[in-house]
Amino acid sequence: MAIDTTTSTRPTVPADTPLGPPRLSTRDKLVLFVLCAAQFMVALDFSVLNVALPELGSDLGMSRSALQWAVTAFALPSGGFLLLFGRIGDLYGRRRLFLAGLSLFGAASLLATLAWDPASFLAGRALQGLGAAAIVPAGMSLLTTTFPEGPARDRALGISGTLLSLGFTVGMVAGGVLTDAFGWRSTMALLTVFALIVLPLAPGLLPESRTPDRPRLDVPGAVTVTTGLLSLIYALSTAADHGFGRADVITALAAGLLLLTAFTVVESRSAAPLVSLPMLRRRTVAWGNVGGLVTFSMMSTVVFVLTLYFQEVLRLSAFETGLVFGVQGVLSAVAGGLAAKVIGRFGARRTLVGSLAGQGALIAALLPLDADTWSVWLATAAISLASMCHLGAIVSYGLTVTSGVPDEEQGLATGLVTSTQQVGITVGIPVLGVLATTSGDLPAGVHTVLALDAAIVLAAAVLVGLGLRRAQPRI
Repeated sequence: MAIDTTTSTRPTVPADTPLGPPRLSTRDKLVLFVLCAAQFMVALDFSVLNVALPELGSDLGMSRSALQWAVTAFALPSGGFLLLFGRIGDLYGRRRLFLAGLSLFGAASLLATLAWDPASFLAGRALQGLGAAAIVPAGMSLLTTTFPEGPARDRALGISGTLLSLGFTVGMVAGGVLTDAFGWRSTMALLTVFALIVLPLAPGLLPESRTPDRPRLDVPGAVTVTTGLLSLIYALSTAADHGFGRADVITALAAGLLLLTAFTVVESRSAAPLVSLPMLRRRTVAWGNVGGLVTFSMMSTVVFVLTLYFQEVLRLSAFETGLVFGVQGVLSAVAGGLAAKVIGRFGARRTLVGSLAGQGALIAALLPLDADTWSVWLATAAISLASMCHLGAIVSYGLTVTSGVPDEEQGLATGLVTSTQQVGITVGIPVLGVLATTSGDLPAGVHTVLALDAAIVLAAAVLVGLGLRRAQPRI
């Protein structure tokens, strides 16, 4: 029988309790496996298709300009519906939403695998994104309501953050291997298999979790924030390939900003708001999400421009490039194992600020890159260590945002966390990466991007540190 964790009694962690690694029961480990496997599957979907796009386009008859929709069709619903689905999970059951999203994701992956023309493939990708928009906030809410605040939650978030980062990296490597061996459809088939593994395990393991009362859903807020995010993500995704000068990009960007402004007005007057503005005024929520936005957007930009640099300047093959990012993934996994210990010793606030500072400094260390072979070793070392700091920032910003938030608002808080993640991944490349792709001198363009990237991350470390200075002592 499902258990409503909102009404259950949670153990508290005394202030003088040693902060060693907590021991998880067998059931806790299985719950964590199900939730993390689903998050890993979604992270994998962000990158596994990238290297398969040329073959996909040739097979389905999609032009080069149309191939961006293979990514955008997923990004639009996965980012646009996160806040709405996070609140629906709060009100009507996070376990129920998680299972529905997982079922939809699996069916959509099968549709994309069997696609017979561009329309059927893009429909599968869009439905995958819709399923991901349900899986991610519901899964994160189930994780934070299942594991009590303290070392157990720190460890669970560390494992989840590790697999999130590792999934993106594994996707880059696995996509090339699978496409070479079995064709582009195997990348979508892999996601179908993941869903089929996780879905049978979830119903018997996951507890139900929802708010004790059921206020009316804020429909005007849902409409304005969802359409606003859809417009914003469309504009930024399209600008990545076509620039900001197109009329549809300008229109969508303006509409997105206006709708999100309208959303804040609607929420300030709503009796049951989709987003609690007082929550956004919490220092931990506001500044934690700033840190998350910066770490995701700037690291995705670095990975993008280094991929170009490795293959077009250093003349590495796609396989050799994948090996470099494979080292990055291994060290990210190591960082995930250490994150909970670091947070237990220094606190989430200090870990977030320190991780951002480390990420910025190591990105700055990439500036001496040139066309010589030694640059491969410098890039491998610097990007791998920067990714360890990035992983620390991911775990600590999620913990910073969700700590101290009551269970009935965990879906909202984790919806903000995952929206920040999605928007961060989306905005970095269009805003900075385009400077490299449009530069007549690629090495110079990459160096410009790396310098700006490092400066932004280091400035964010200072601002987040100051912003969280008077936050709750336990953060």
